[in-house]
Amino acid sequence: MRNPWLALEAGADPAARAGQMRRAHERFLTGGTLGGPVRDVVADSWRRCAGARLGPESLARVDLDDERLTARRACHPLARVMPLFRELLGSIADDGAHLLSVCDERGTMLWVEGHSQVRRRAEAMNFVPGAHWSERDSGTNAPGTALAVGHAVQIFAAEHYCRPVQSWTCAAAPVHDPHTGRIVGAVDLTGGDHLASPHSLALVQATARAAEARLAAAPPGPGGPATGDGLAVLGRDEALLHTPGTRAAGGPLRLGRRHSEIVLLLAAHPDGLGGEALARELYGEREVTPVTLRAELSRLRQLLGPLLASRPYRLVRRPVTDYDTVTDALAASDTASALAAYAGPLLPSSEAPGVVRLRRVLENRLRRRLLQEADPGLLETWLGTGAGEDDLEAWEALHAVRPGPHTAGRVAALRSAYGLPPADGGRSAHSGRRTGGRHATSAQRSAR
Repeated sequence: MRNPWLALEAGADPAARAGQMRRAHERFLTGGTLGGPVRDVVADSWRRCAGARLGPESLARVDLDDERLTARRACHPLARVMPLFRELLGSIADDGAHLLSVCDERGTMLWVEGHSQVRRRAEAMNFVPGAHWSERDSGTNAPGTALAVGHAVQIFAAEHYCRPVQSWTCAAAPVHDPHTGRIVGAVDLTGGDHLASPHSLALVQATARAAEARLAAAPPGPGGPATGDGLAVLGRDEALLHTPGTRAAGGPLRLGRRHSEIVLLLAAHPDGLGGEALARELYGEREVTPVTLRAELSRLRQLLGPLLASRPYRLVRRPVTDYDTVTDALAASDTASALAAYAGPLLPSSEAPGVVRLRRVLENRLRRRLLQEADPGLLETWLGTGAGEDDLEAWEALHAVRPGPHTAGRVAALRSAYGLPPADGGRSAHSGRRTGGRHATSAQRSAR
């Protein structure tokens, strides 16, 4: 059975396949049809690119200057494993035919290394440090697609969505934070058609796994868990708890929804909560007997053991959460890192009053910072998330700094959906109101 992540099956002719892919690419761009040699992972990526209205002649954006790039590298967890990447892949990159690259979780290239002549060729397509290589910015490509699908993948020749990249082939694998399970970036090899072999894909996969093992064994770096415990609560309804014991057992502990709420609330109150206070945070004004809460805590104690203490209820060791990662980055005025760490709303399905309050505080702080800075790249990233896709004020902010028919059309459509009058040219003054999707004001909701 053919490996769907490999670009070429055994015995395939690279030149013939490249021609087939060019023709398939043209058919898709002109008529939207897919078939023939187009792999499912590539077809899905092309559809995402078309849905994002990415032009096939697009080049990656470069918007990190040297100072910001140096700062981003210094605080990124993959900086700790760059010596390993160079040890395992550096000799290949130095052979004059390949490039070693490492990007962060948003697809921003942090390192691009290899022979100077190959790097100069790659500069023509903006394959340079500081450039954005997510699918949304640069189309189908191995590091961007690996981040999008969460799996190692090869992208061969005209499988790339954007034509300036189609003379290259690349293989990339995502790298996960061993404490939270979240993707923190990707490692990539880029070169010619000869990279479309099982060996290159296996090599980047093995390198990514080695990096994850090194990160798990290394002392926590800046922003890492201070106690060795981590709690992932953003963009998921069931939290993942990482403790030294669960890592030794081979994976995090997945908590049920109510237990996720309890552990999060106790992490947010390190001094502990009495029974009545915890019940208010969980149930609000609902009539719930103390027995119900005690039963939940008894079941949770069976999972956590001595980590959960009582009188008051508290965690003996407070885990560092991905919520903390975002708030710490905002406190440091590092909006890009905060947005990169924001995997989605906090326990999005939870209606527990304490969780809802934390969720709103975090999202409001992040949005305010994005609107204040009005960085077009960050606004585009926010609008590409489920939390931001219908955020009218953010669309208006983006249109103000990067006007175009797409942003104007989206602003007009959202204003109409919220019962607001058209704005001149699709622009409007920022009123400070929170608009769009969940963010609609009460007046806008009543106007729908």
